[in-house]
Amino acid sequence: MTDVSKRATIADVAQMAGLSKASVSLILNDRPDTGLSAETAEKVRRIAAELNYRPNPAARALRWGTTRTVGFISDEVTLTRYATAMIRGVLDVAAESGHTVLIAEHGHHPERLSSQLETMLDNRVGGLLFAAMAARQVEIPDLPAGLPIVMVNATTSGNAPAVLPQEFDAGAEIADTLIQAGHRRIALLGRRTPEQIPPEISATIGVRQAGIDRAISDAGLQLVAQGFEAEWAPAEGYRLCRELLDSGVKFTGLICMNDNLAFGAYQALLEAGIRIPDDVSVVSFDDDEIAGYLRPQLTTARLPYEQMGRIAMELLLNGTDIPHRTLVPMPVIRRDSVAPPPDDVEAASH
Repeated sequence: MTDVSKRATIADVAQMAGLSKASVSLILNDRPDTGLSAETAEKVRRIAAELNYRPNPAARALRWGTTRTVGFISDEVTLTRYATAMIRGVLDVAAESGHTVLIAEHGHHPERLSSQLETMLDNRVGGLLFAAMAARQVEIPDLPAGLPIVMVNATTSGNAPAVLPQEFDAGAEIADTLIQAGHRRIALLGRRTPEQIPPEISATIGVRQAGIDRAISDAGLQLVAQGFEAEWAPAEGYRLCRELLDSGVKFTGLICMNDNLAFGAYQALLEAGIRIPDDVSVVSFDDDEIAGYLRPQLTTARLPYEQMGRIAMELLLNGTDIPHRTLVPMPVIRRDSVAPPPDDVEAASH
């Protein structure tokens, strides 16, 4: 017997019906094109009546397609300074088109994601953006048929369209920045093995590495050294660079797989008395805000968060013929950390 003194929730109905909360929400909110059978819908309504479930009256008053509201659900992007630009891009396009954006963050918790999705559906969103801080594969709950979605800096195991950074070209251009400056002895810090980058960890790092490798190969070169590391933090950059210096390998160009590694490498080179860029040129990826405050300022490929947010929102509002993959260029921000290799020494060493 149901305790009617405690208000039933949609989770209670879903548990008794053996369905997801999202599916129950679709039925009880009279969504069209749910993809669920009439028998299933009747079963859900009967269970809801038995449990005395009462939907939110405001949500019930709304009808599919009448709102100009879009849902934006992310993992941790709203709390990360790297990616505030992504939200800016989304909101700018929404404002230009007269739409409202509901923003939620699940913090990598699947149950919270399901709950947030239920809330978005109850608010009759006309489409959904699923975003990630680091480009990776995100598993999303079942969605109503016909509801447009776009993945932002993320992919999913289904066929949802995705907006991603153009990592291959960025990797090639970063490597070519050193090559065009005359460097022939180039080292790499932070390579990850295939086992370290499954789709749920990264959907793009392998592509970035492939771009670097292609540029090096096309120039008839080979990397003189590689430091393998799954964690990309300043401490690892410092350690990898110290190991490189201690190995005695001669190099004049250094590619760091992200800015955090470059920050650590800067410190290791400084301690060793090696000047940037006079002795060693350094390039990287991300364009962290601190990159412009280093001395010398760091040359790095910018992750285009704002552009990805704008493009994803534009595609979502367009609603038809959304391409499966949209790749957004990563501009190389050329600063002071790259110069021709030293004339008097073949390569810097420690």
